[in-house]
Amino acid sequence: QVQLVESGGGLVQAGGSLRLSCAASGRFFSINRMGWYRQAPGKQRELVARITTGGTENYADSVKGRFTISRDNAKNTVYLQMNSLKPEDTAVYYCNADGVRIGPGKYDYWGQGTQVTVSS
Repeated sequence: QVQLVESGGGLVQAGGSLRLSCAASGRFFSINRMGWYRQAPGKQRELVARITTGGTENYADSVKGRFTISRDNAKNTVYLQMNSLKPEDTAVYYCNADGVRIGPGKYDYWGQGTQVTVSS
């Protein structure tokens, strides 16, 4: 019913910037919350940032002040502006749609992930 397509990942030097995008498509009524998670080599998947339909934002402490999440509800698209990137930001970044309303139920969906690599 729902597909999440990420874009914007790539290779960047430390101190540089990238902007990730994730567009949700399919048949659904609404999405309560969209966000970004990442998984670095040898580490657990972690929340990077998320945002509700009302605009409430949450960030991991490690990215506060450097990353900014935004959302276009009309387009069902979420963005992640990443500035002042550090090598420790290197990971596969996954888009998540939480609380997707389809008929009487709510479901979670994940994108395929996009690689972000930050060199020293």
